[in-house]
Amino acid sequence: MRLDKYLKVSRLIKRRTVANEACDAGRVSVNGKVAKASQDVKAGDIIEISFGTNPLKARVLDVRETVRKDEAGDLFEII
Repeated sequence: MRLDKYLKVSRLIKRRTVANEACDAGRVSVNGKVAKASQDVKAGDIIEISFGTNPLKARVLDVRETVRKDEAGDLFEII
């Protein structure tokens, strides 16, 4: 699954366009490398998002196309 879509489905970032802009600005990295929005994400990847002063680091546990809001937290774990 594309990185920008995963960020939206997992609700790490609220909108796909915002996720796309964050990737273009170089604020998102996957496994320690700056990632583009089109990069594939798979289970086990480490995603780092730098927004403001609080960086967020999460491990991908599962990749699904659609998920309900209350199950979105099951797609990742905060490190």
